Amino acid sequence: MDFTEKILVLDFGSQYTQLIARRVREQKVYSEILPYNVTLDRIKEFAPKGIILSGGPSSVYDKNAPLPDKEIFELGIPVLGICYGMQLMAYCLGGKVSKAAKREYGRAELMIDDDSDLLKGIRKRSAVSGQRSATLKTQNSKLKTVVWMSHGDKIEKYPKGFVPIAHTSNSPVAAMADKGRKFYALQFHPEVAHTENGTKILKNFVFNVCKCKPKWTMQSFIETTTREIKKKVGRDKVVCAISGGVDSAVTAVLINRAIGKQLTCIFVDNGVLRIGEAEKVESTLKKHFRMNIICVDASKRFLNKLKGITDPEKKRKIIGNEFIRVFEEEAKKIKGAKYLAQGTLYPDVIESTSFKGPSATIKSHHNVGGLLKDMKLILIEPLRELFKDEVRVLGREMGMPEEIIGRHPFPGPGLAIRIIDEVTLQRADILRKADAIVLDEIKKARLYKEIWQAFAVLLPIKTVGVMGDERTYENVVAIRAVKSVDGMTADWARLPYEVLGTMSNRIINEVKGINRVVFDISSKPPSTIEWE
Repeated sequence: MDFTEKILVLDFGSQYTQLIARRVREQKVYSEILPYNVTLDRIKEFAPKGIILSGGPSSVYDKNAPLPDKEIFELGIPVLGICYGMQLMAYCLGGKVSKAAKREYGRAELMIDDDSDLLKGIRKRSAVSGQRSATLKTQNSKLKTVVWMSHGDKIEKYPKGFVPIAHTSNSPVAAMADKGRKFYALQFHPEVAHTENGTKILKNFVFNVCKCKPKWTMQSFIETTTREIKKKVGRDKVVCAISGGVDSAVTAVLINRAIGKQLTCIFVDNGVLRIGEAEKVESTLKKHFRMNIICVDASKRFLNKLKGITDPEKKRKIIGNEFIRVFEEEAKKIKGAKYLAQGTLYPDVIESTSFKGPSATIKSHHNVGGLLKDMKLILIEPLRELFKDEVRVLGREMGMPEEIIGRHPFPGPGLAIRIIDEVTLQRADILRKADAIVLDEIKKARLYKEIWQAFAVLLPIKTVGVMGDERTYENVVAIRAVKSVDGMTADWARLPYEVLGTMSNRIINEVKGINRVVFDISSKPPSTIEWE
């Protein structure tokens, strides 16, 4: 990237590291994540105007605690430490960190002792109206706001040059600053939505402290990425994996913008797609963008591979492997095909591997967990550093229709990971019909745009029912509907009872093989959005 306004995020393993980068990008300032142990030369090459140290699961006094090159504090660049990053800053600069008497997790009231620079302009929600109110002060003239904590350590002694700038009832040093060197540290997480003024705090660091200018936009991303794709591909050809989701469609349109007819899209019917998926995607991309699209019906092939498989990770890897196999077979028919394009995103990567640092692995994804060691094609993943909401903005910027851009996320392994058992054609057909009813009723109730994702899950149990005075022993379907901003965290959607009732009645009456419907009211975390 040839941007001069950049913030570097060093990853120490927090599940929220990607959110930090996203919050910075929302301010139209480019942000990139590198591992905590990146070399000093690489940091200098990146030339950031500020560095953010992420949180993480470790304690600085652990034997194998992740530690950066201490010379990052001698570069003359502003640094912001978050949670573990704060403790790390204290440890590296001569302070003392110890185990807290009481672990602090969740909502906490932050008392601001110094509101200059980093905490400038903090405001609090009115407890009565829920609206933004004038800045509130306590009897001792301290500003206060709600933040989100997640730590078990405390700053026992802050480093020379630092002063505390905020505290909570449990943390005497909840924020500290060395204004001379432009070093700041927060015990809480400003990047999560639960911290009321988190975005404002990060804006203060980016603009007030680092003096960045808002120059990074989706238009600049399009220009830079298309230029990079043209340079990399040259005169060779690219095949793009089209799954029916937003990510692969945007990937295809972006690459088509760069190389045109050198791109061939391959849509594979893997037997676990939604009703009418292949026809809808093919017609949309051909109609609006005149792309070369090949549709391959490999449903029997996939279902045969999935016989007897119940483990979700095995399902993902089998489907991922077969996708690559199909693409390679089709690519051999295309003279000059050298590259495989995929719609891999930030959340895909962070949940599939220890992305650029020690982040904990949650699950693998088809587009990062199923790649073959002997794969002949070279990968192109132009969206790898973007969040889902950024991808939607990108698609709209390129003129893509809302029927594609506004679609709910759909997993690469498709319905296979929503069938909590062995995948068979019969089970896939049952779930397809139930899922179509869920989406139909969501749209009829005009709730589709308000919900991040809604779908049905076929459970591996049967229950007794009564239909037409006869005893039945059939399958159970769970309805899952969540609200989210980026998929990293999510809360279950409070669907109206009448909508749930209609869904249940229709599914039981219209889908043979189902006699019971339940509703999932779990949030992420601790649950995931998908069941597998």
